[in-house]
Amino acid sequence: MASPSPSSAVRLPFRDPALPVSQRIDDLLDRLTLDERLAMLHQYVPAVPRLGITSFRTGTEALHGVAWLGVATVFPQAVGLGASWDEELVRVVAEAVSAEVRAFHRHRPTSTGSGTNSLQTWAPVVNLLRDPRWGRNEEGYSEDPLHTARLGTAYCRGLAGDHPEYLRAAPVLKHFLAYNNETDRCVTSSGLRPRVLQEYDLAAFRPIVASGAATGAMAAYNLVNGRPCHVSPLIEDELRRWARQAGHELFVVSDEEAPCNLVELEHYFEDHPTSHAAALKAGIDSFTDHRQDSATVIGRLREALERGLIEEDDVNRAVRRQLQLRFRLGEFDPDLDPYAGIGPEVIDSPEHRALALRAATESVVLLKNDALLPLDPQRAPRIAVIGPHADTLHEDWYSGTLPYQVGIASGLEDALGGNGEVSRASGADRIRLLSRTTGEPLGGTSFDVQEWCDGVLTLRDAGTGRYLGLVEDDASLAADRTLIKTWFVNETFRLEPAPDDEGDTFLLRNVRTSRYAALDPADGRVRVTAETPETAERWYRDLLHDGAAEARAAAEEADVAIVVLGNHPMINGRETEDRTGIALPETQEALLRTVAAVRPETALVVMSSYPYAVDWADAHLPAVVWTSHAGQETGRALAAVLLGTADPAGRLPQTWYRGDDALPHPLDYDIIKAGWTYQYHRAAPLYPFGHGLSYTGFAYRDLRLSAADMAQDGAVDVSVTLADTGARPGSEVVQLYVRAVDARYEAPRLRLADFRKVRLDPGESREVTFRLPAERLAHWDVTTGNFTVDPGRYEVLVARSAEDIVLSAQLTVTGVSPTPRALVGRHTLAVDFDDYTDITLVDATRARGDAVAPADPAHPATLLFRSVDLSGASHFEADVARAVPGQGEARLEIRAGDHLLTELAVPVTGDRHTWTTVTAATAASGDGHHDLWLTLHGDFRLASFRFTAHAPRSKEAAE
Repeated sequence: MASPSPSSAVRLPFRDPALPVSQRIDDLLDRLTLDERLAMLHQYVPAVPRLGITSFRTGTEALHGVAWLGVATVFPQAVGLGASWDEELVRVVAEAVSAEVRAFHRHRPTSTGSGTNSLQTWAPVVNLLRDPRWGRNEEGYSEDPLHTARLGTAYCRGLAGDHPEYLRAAPVLKHFLAYNNETDRCVTSSGLRPRVLQEYDLAAFRPIVASGAATGAMAAYNLVNGRPCHVSPLIEDELRRWARQAGHELFVVSDEEAPCNLVELEHYFEDHPTSHAAALKAGIDSFTDHRQDSATVIGRLREALERGLIEEDDVNRAVRRQLQLRFRLGEFDPDLDPYAGIGPEVIDSPEHRALALRAATESVVLLKNDALLPLDPQRAPRIAVIGPHADTLHEDWYSGTLPYQVGIASGLEDALGGNGEVSRASGADRIRLLSRTTGEPLGGTSFDVQEWCDGVLTLRDAGTGRYLGLVEDDASLAADRTLIKTWFVNETFRLEPAPDDEGDTFLLRNVRTSRYAALDPADGRVRVTAETPETAERWYRDLLHDGAAEARAAAEEADVAIVVLGNHPMINGRETEDRTGIALPETQEALLRTVAAVRPETALVVMSSYPYAVDWADAHLPAVVWTSHAGQETGRALAAVLLGTADPAGRLPQTWYRGDDALPHPLDYDIIKAGWTYQYHRAAPLYPFGHGLSYTGFAYRDLRLSAADMAQDGAVDVSVTLADTGARPGSEVVQLYVRAVDARYEAPRLRLADFRKVRLDPGESREVTFRLPAERLAHWDVTTGNFTVDPGRYEVLVARSAEDIVLSAQLTVTGVSPTPRALVGRHTLAVDFDDYTDITLVDATRARGDAVAPADPAHPATLLFRSVDLSGASHFEADVARAVPGQGEARLEIRAGDHLLTELAVPVTGDRHTWTTVTAATAASGDGHHDLWLTLHGDFRLASFRFTAHAPRSKEAAE
């Protein structure tokens, strides 16, 4: 909605579209009072009636459709869009989403009942899918930074539109930075050594911001190297630096309640005015905190201003960024805004429905196929669709309200018409829970029980289909919800064997509260109030209908069985909750094996937000398919692929690990040392990154480089011919990888350098050419603190996936080889190591800088600096901090190879952010180059060190 324009305001310069935007912003900023400017720092910005300016708020969720505002077109989850590997498709999906955002802005009420729905969209999510157990895996595109950046850029461009001056919507990148765990997310720290920071986590954000496609970013809940992301210097040093180099600016918002967390959960600052001041100065422009209560946040910022913690310039800088965005969204030029005429008819329009079907179809991945697919209704007309997702679709937290649902069984029925028969079986047991005390069934009804992993169950009233849930007001139980989609999920339970094991009874335990169902002695009602098993009611599990037997019978009577398994997007793997593993739920795995035992012609369809270890299915079934929760058209899309009217065009955007593969700890963010993703994981995966089969065949030939050599700042063209050798049209994703040969650093096994999705007709061939700049071969050099391309040999690889290399060529980079690392007379950061053991990365100060400390002070921690030149070194200095004496020694040991150079005792400095310099003479290191080892004994921090050719003149000189 445009700002009203009273006659007195129309004549003001900021209302004049003929003036440059910067001049209009200057004029408006000068007219706003300090109180009005302070009020603009909160998510809910009040109107300024005297200037004819309406209210404004940040943030409409639009990850794969407009969320939380009612019925809207629901496209595949982001991970599903990632599986399309199709930038143009992702762009047009975002274009449709932003058109609906515009329609909601002008034609639909807000959830609060006042103001308008925001045109600033909190999407896309470009956090990398490092760990498939991450609860929000569905929100990201890929485990690879280049792939994520390309699709993220496409989504941003689709949201923003292509007008040179005005935005259709304003995309905001989430979540900066290194956010990939939900457990204790507000207090955990992601340890990022410089190479991981630059080559991996920042690499997903950098191209999008540098292209100008994004208009903003959201800071993440977590800490990085011990410092909360909301006060990270990386906001200014990296994000805004990239934007300004491209002539753009970013409007940075906080995540919900994160400013409060700086004091209340993270205890990083002593009070809120101090923390809010630090966040504002670090680059947070808008505080998403206390919901609509802006007074609390603004009061804290006002106090910060009064205490001298911030200045008016800090306030003005943030307000200027907001105003720039609002001008670009057309708020002050309603007659010139090219998107102002978008009407409500675009919401779930026929065109958007067709696009939802296309997107869902393009994202289906065929993981295995031994000639079972595509199905032939003439030979196998009877199809049994079995499993919890046989004909059911679910919304996730960031999806809109589904306007309609086409499940897989329904989609197959529609596609077959009268040429086949489709049966359904959920495979769920139907039970009654009989009270041992009263003999009465719980709720006076029976329930269909479904397990969603780790023994977590949902119970649906067999008569109404509604979920049993906890009623928060009185802790009673009621089956009153048709949809599970609330922040606090009250509809999940466990049936635990009674510890006394009397009469084969069970306890009913609510997952959210961890309390048990009990009989209220006052009125006899069942309430979830028991704190211990001893006070809980015992229940008999009365089986009325055997779900596995039903599934077995359906499979026996069919020619083909399609078993549809996977997760519920709101249970066991969602925002605030990581998965504990990657196995299918036990009852789902058992159901699959039961069906396959009687019907060998069984295909597994995994409908999920994340990968599963489906090792048994891969070994024993003829076909395995994956789709994300792909929105309203999921069933029609799957039917098209299963029946062969569409080619399976998706490719995996992340690795599917084997069930016996011991994954690294979820909080180990060092992909290099931990061995995360296809780049560094050594064990063979079940299905690799980039994998996906087609119903046709593709042949690659004639890989050519435009030159065999290139300079360190050069580029070559890489060409390959792709041919469709089958009898059907199909899509192939040509994937270009690079690999360093004999690298001096721990290089990736291979790394994606480019990709292109190609559609070919039978017999058609096409030459595909990539431009490969040298920067795609670069690594972060900790010696120089910059990206560098080492001279030497590289392999250029054309592949079907990260594990299926079809063609390779040698490429030589020419240039001056790097010299050994000279440390004498140079300031070396402790974090710029080459390798380490048992360290943790921490903050040097609250404002900036990183340091290292032992992960466990009871055990030594080591840093390795490879092949260093210590010629002429006579003394060693280190910058250290030690908060308290603690137990045991605090000592720093320095060795060149096996030769001890010196040891230094670390004094108490009184605070972890209070630093001092310790100095000691060194023994002669000998000639040549050495591996330098620094060993930290005890509880202290090390920020940096220096070797000198002479003793420091004084303590001040050392500092």
